[in-house]
Amino acid sequence: MPLVDPLTPVRPSPQVSTTLRAILIVIAVLAVLIPVLLVRTAPRTVSHHRVRTLPQRVVPQAELPPVEPVAFQNLDPQDARSYNADVPFVDGPNPAARPFRLIGDPSARARATDCMAAAVLYEAGDDSTGQRAVAQVVLNRVRHPAFPKTICGVVFQGADRSTGCQFTFTCDGALTRNRWSEAQWNRARGIAAAALSGNVFGKVGYATHYHTNWVVPYWQASLDKIAAVDTHLFFRWTGWWGTAAAFNRHVSSDEPVVAALAPYSEAHRSAVDSMTGLPMTANPLFDRAAAEAPLPSALSGASGSFLVTLDADTMSPDGFAAYAARACGDRAYCKVMGWTDPSKTPTALPLQPSQIAAMSFSYLRDRSRGYDKALWNCREFRRPAANQCMKAQTFLSTAQLVSETLKLDEEPAPAAALPPHVPLLSDGLTGIRRKEPAADKAAAPGRGTLLVPVMKPGEAAKP
Repeated sequence: MPLVDPLTPVRPSPQVSTTLRAILIVIAVLAVLIPVLLVRTAPRTVSHHRVRTLPQRVVPQAELPPVEPVAFQNLDPQDARSYNADVPFVDGPNPAARPFRLIGDPSARARATDCMAAAVLYEAGDDSTGQRAVAQVVLNRVRHPAFPKTICGVVFQGADRSTGCQFTFTCDGALTRNRWSEAQWNRARGIAAAALSGNVFGKVGYATHYHTNWVVPYWQASLDKIAAVDTHLFFRWTGWWGTAAAFNRHVSSDEPVVAALAPYSEAHRSAVDSMTGLPMTANPLFDRAAAEAPLPSALSGASGSFLVTLDADTMSPDGFAAYAARACGDRAYCKVMGWTDPSKTPTALPLQPSQIAAMSFSYLRDRSRGYDKALWNCREFRRPAANQCMKAQTFLSTAQLVSETLKLDEEPAPAAALPPHVPLLSDGLTGIRRKEPAADKAAAPGRGTLLVPVMKPGEAAKP
């Protein structure tokens, strides 16, 4: 047997070296993959410190709970689902709401039905269970004193703002972007009609709020989580305001007209037609620009007044009325005054005579007086009916008034050549006649221009 020197290294065979290298490579790969797999498959947790929510506070019965605008946490959908899964359902009973039956004339009921149909369709899609749940929340809101007292008022609450609407489809452009088939609308109307005729979806109880499980609204932690329907989570106010006794408000049957629903609803379309004097089949009242143009902000200190610049290049004149109705939302009193020349659009009231004369469009709504009218400057936009035109106004400065008076004294001019009688306007809307001021009160102190009527020779001043 040959002697082997113990200091001489033993060389492994080539086959053994290859095997060892393969084993080492596998171990290295597993050392990398196993931690990655553990991280990816581990339950996802979200630190509650990352989520800033309103503190839960039981609002006393003597204080009306605030309706918070819809604003969401900055979380990706997976984190939101994880967070929502950690929020427990409140203990205790969750009684079904009492049946609701809408009363009122057929036209108002038709408007309410279509508002409800839009809510369930755009919020829950073409899913009957989800639609019934959404309809119940709308009914709960309309009977709660913290919300508007009409179905359409509840659904389109805050739609006059680009943010802060209670149902996001009313202010994010979904009504014009997403179209549903007539069959889908009819199914939604069936759900709506049943809800307005006493049908109750008991699972959501007296819920007044809901959201999908992939978002986290700021208001979530301030309410009690009471139910889940598919991917929607439902909430009610804490304390007395979440009990059956709080849902005792008398519901109004005076359903407002929603211009944005006119393309889908005969009930709303016919009401808008009467406002503009034109049928939708005869003119493109609801052009895309009017439906998607950013909503203006109301004047500071006058939440129902808007001074706007209208883009006549992208928006049709008929679309001005739809845009004004969108801006007014569900306000009972609202006025919109528009100019097509940005340089002439004022920024505050009262309006100067030159600004009134340059006005292109005006809209005034006063439901307390049953007034709802859109008017156009017919020197700028031709209209098919004279009652759609602003009254032509003539305003004289102090110097012009003196000049006209001197001319009258020297040589009476033919009556036809004299300016027409000019009413004094207090709200900047042309076409609205006001009681004429006495002659000695025609001059407004502190103004550079006198707005006074010009009388024909021999005409006596009216008292």
